[in-house]
Amino acid sequence: MKKCSKIMALLLGLVMVLSLAACGGDGDGGENTAPKISGVADQAVEAGSQFDALAGVTASDAEDGDLTGMITVKSLPELTFSNGKTTPESAGSYELTYSVTDKGGKTAEAYATLTVTRKTGDAVEFMNIDFADYTPDTHGWAASIADGVQAAGEAKEGAFVFDITDPGAGDGDIQLKKAGVAVKPADYKLKIWAKSTKETYAHMFARNEAEEGWVLFGDTYNQKIGTSVTPIELNFTVTAEGTAELILNLGKITPNPDNPANTTPADFTVTIDKIELYEVTGTDTQVPVYTNDYSAPSATALAISAGDGANASVAGNVFTIANYPTEGGGVWSIKADMALEGVTVEAGTKYYYKVTLVSENDQAGELLVESAALADQARANFNGLELKAGEEKTIENVFTAEKGVDDPVIRMQIGNPAADVTANTITVKSVEFGKLEGDKKTNKTIDSFSMSATSAHSAADPNYIWTTFNGTDEDNELGVGTLWTEGGKLYYRIDQGGNTDFHNKLIVGHGGNKLTLPADSYFTVTVTGKATKPVSCGFFLNPMGGWDPRLSEGIDFTTEEQTFTFETTDTLIMDMDFEMLFQFGSADLAAMGEVTIEISDITIYQRSVM
Repeated sequence: MKKCSKIMALLLGLVMVLSLAACGGDGDGGENTAPKISGVADQAVEAGSQFDALAGVTASDAEDGDLTGMITVKSLPELTFSNGKTTPESAGSYELTYSVTDKGGKTAEAYATLTVTRKTGDAVEFMNIDFADYTPDTHGWAASIADGVQAAGEAKEGAFVFDITDPGAGDGDIQLKKAGVAVKPADYKLKIWAKSTKETYAHMFARNEAEEGWVLFGDTYNQKIGTSVTPIELNFTVTAEGTAELILNLGKITPNPDNPANTTPADFTVTIDKIELYEVTGTDTQVPVYTNDYSAPSATALAISAGDGANASVAGNVFTIANYPTEGGGVWSIKADMALEGVTVEAGTKYYYKVTLVSENDQAGELLVESAALADQARANFNGLELKAGEEKTIENVFTAEKGVDDPVIRMQIGNPAADVTANTITVKSVEFGKLEGDKKTNKTIDSFSMSATSAHSAADPNYIWTTFNGTDEDNELGVGTLWTEGGKLYYRIDQGGNTDFHNKLIVGHGGNKLTLPADSYFTVTVTGKATKPVSCGFFLNPMGGWDPRLSEGIDFTTEEQTFTFETTDTLIMDMDFEMLFQFGSADLAAMGEVTIEISDITIYQRSVM
């Protein structure tokens, strides 16, 4: 019996040992966990300077504790590391692989990019953009205030502003007028983009200056000006060449005499950002070349792709977004295509489209006519997209194709969700695409009171190289802003935020006022600024004539002044003209209301290659 007991004890011990081995041999019965590497990040260093790849990098796991001393680093192209340190001599991009293996044989890896820049001299100031005060261009518009009326009108803060204490006795007591506007046989539309601190009214007139007395081409009355910037409009027709006087009356107006309380208020301010005049001549006929009512869409008519963590699909005539992209994605991350089967788009030809959509939730984005395969490399037209939840909307557009396209699609880029929206469906009801045949022409003139490089100062002073672009300048649904300098600072007030990033842009370097950067240099850009509300924008340093940003960053302006610093990592092989872009448009911005960005300094530093 004693011998049997000893054998049983030996067998039991053997089972316990085997059980421990099966559990990984850690002694506590748990499975061996893989180690973790922390602190790995992309970095940059100048050629000839020592780089410590292990600085700030650690590794550990639950069983073995600190494994930092066991980390190894390799690079492609190859660099020689000694205790994690190396001195790269050749400029370029190196892919680093960090590895660590624990005592149980499990390995973890982490990856980063080392950018080695060419050896340079010390940084020197290349350009400090001067925000000198300027004299605004009124484009011939002038205020007229009747004697004794307590009001004033002038161009200031990038707009034409009327400060009205008492509106007087009649609508004509306060006026904004422009005389001598050349007209010809055509249809005209006058759009005045205005807002008021209190809801008020306006009358608009186009007077025929060739006739004695009060002879009008057209008029409109009791146009409401609200607290958010919107256009008020006057349509009129001219049958012979001549000149017109355009008039906006802001004095005392009571639309309904039976309701005298509904009248022009006292103590308010009207702000006019810009005035647009459309001149339309000739006629066009729409000739469809592709239609699809999607009652039985073909398998190739619709397609969708998603990246940057987004998930989307299409079934029948319904695009479904299961989730939007993760951080780092954008409007481009989801592309929903409506193929124009059998159509070839010819550069320089006039086209139109009508697309009817229903979106389950609010959705903004871009609506493009471009190549299915080549995207923006063969883009015929660029437009904005804004859909409201549950609303059936027909989006119509007329354009002249900028490029020829052999495989055209109408593409929705819809990777940015609206506030509090996590998923969506968009139903395509119908598409019509065709040519415009005829001689219809539309000429649009914008009188903006915003300061820009088109100001009279710009030709003589190379520092005047900034301007602003807003979505409504090209007849998109959203995007109005204005620009001015005061006290050595640059102010960009967004009166109406757009829902995509091209709807509200501040631009440094454009047209004839170029931002030219020399070859064989690296550049550091510092931007110092704040905003009346926290607001974010994309910041880009992009060569003129294409899209290949040398800086592509984000800026989060807050109510406290901050300085943001950005550095290029490639040199130029030749002198190049650039545009510096601050792109603000987003769904959050569109819902934000008025916000003003104040920039006190933009400086560019140069480090020349030795």
